[in-house]
Amino acid sequence: MSNPGDEDATPIVSTAQLATYLAEGCKPRERWRIGTEHEKFGFYRSDDASPPYAPGTERAGGIHAVLDGFEARGGWGPIADQGSLIGLKGLAGGEQPGASISLEPGGQFELSGAPLVDLHETGREMTRHFAATRAVADPLGIGFAPLGFHPAATRAQMPMMPKSRYAIMWRYMPLVGTRGADMMLRTCTVQVNLDYASEADMARKMRVSLALQPVATALFANSPFYEGRPNGLLSNRAQVWTDVDNARSGMPALFFEDGFGFERYVEWVLDVPMYFAARDGRLIDVAGASFRDWMRAGRSGRSHEALRGIAPTIGDFADHLTTVFTDVRLKHFLEMRGADAGSPAMMLAQSALWVGLLYDDAALAAAEALVREHRWSDYPRLRLAVPEEGLGAQLTGGVTARDLARSMLAIAEDGLAARAAAGIADERPLLAPLHEIVAGGPNQAQHWLARYHGDWGGDVRRIFAEAAI
Repeated sequence: MSNPGDEDATPIVSTAQLATYLAEGCKPRERWRIGTEHEKFGFYRSDDASPPYAPGTERAGGIHAVLDGFEARGGWGPIADQGSLIGLKGLAGGEQPGASISLEPGGQFELSGAPLVDLHETGREMTRHFAATRAVADPLGIGFAPLGFHPAATRAQMPMMPKSRYAIMWRYMPLVGTRGADMMLRTCTVQVNLDYASEADMARKMRVSLALQPVATALFANSPFYEGRPNGLLSNRAQVWTDVDNARSGMPALFFEDGFGFERYVEWVLDVPMYFAARDGRLIDVAGASFRDWMRAGRSGRSHEALRGIAPTIGDFADHLTTVFTDVRLKHFLEMRGADAGSPAMMLAQSALWVGLLYDDAALAAAEALVREHRWSDYPRLRLAVPEEGLGAQLTGGVTARDLARSMLAIAEDGLAARAAAGIADERPLLAPLHEIVAGGPNQAQHWLARYHGDWGGDVRRIFAEAAI
């Protein structure tokens, strides 16, 4: 999750101004980049327990110590929240300039990668980050495993990081869904962030990627366990997201409608309930308030007493955009958010899949034609089916998620081939793990289930050592 506090103090005077803010994300093709974000669970190697922010004397260190270790390596600057170190930003000249490290609520350790030209750079970035993580965490007795849902811990066994927005979300989420605490504490994802050239390009990429996001969920499913045992799902993380806060999540029908663009998105976002407003280095809890009402009321406080004397700014809107949790999220780029965290090869394959589908004109047109073979309403239903049924989930007419995945991979291969023809080193080999799955091989969740019922003898904690980066 993003850290609030955008510095743009420009007052908001109209919704058109906010649409213009989103339009500032448009970039010519030569400036398109690839940003990959990935999360992982920490665990103590001695007993697989989740590291707290700062442990007592019985442990060598916790998540704070891991952040300290990264900062001590040089090249990283601190990000603080009310005096607590809660993240790091990669500095020019450091080991990962342009990247940042942040903490999810349960201590999940996240790298937000720098915007990079090609997927080979992404692979090198991952390799550097995982090597640095091991160098810092191993002396503390801590390992990290990228899995979609924590396979063993109960909610009560998970720590909570000292980040102001998480305290606000923790209070508010039980009011709007049943699985918000699980999402916060016990899930990890991988996402790729991609650019758009224009409003029309954004809308096409949004429709295609949102419709096909459930197929990605099935391909990258990596969370078949709940509190130590299988629970009949392949992606428990995806199941959690069906009841977190549906006013800001899922696959809104508006995104599929003709005429969808920046202004339509702004109008929708203005009615997504707020979490906070950031002022003077602190967050003001206004969870449930309307951003639209705040714009209308201005400083009067009529929208929410805590906002009296405070007028909304572009920075506030930028913060508000980070509280939208749709399966594809629009900011100054598009975020693909449908996949479980997984092995480094699978996380890189996830980025390769979407780059292949969306960054070549012919591939995007083919993907758009593929999506239009089915009704828009089919895709949200597919989203509900894939956590349990995976690639076997069906659309109308008996077409399965596996059928769609096979077509997606063929299109992505063509898209990456076009990039290679334009001078980028061939990225197609990065799709190899997905071809194996589509051909009938096990996805990550099925692999772990076979291990659980086989060599592990029903001991799910064996997953930590085997999944560790």
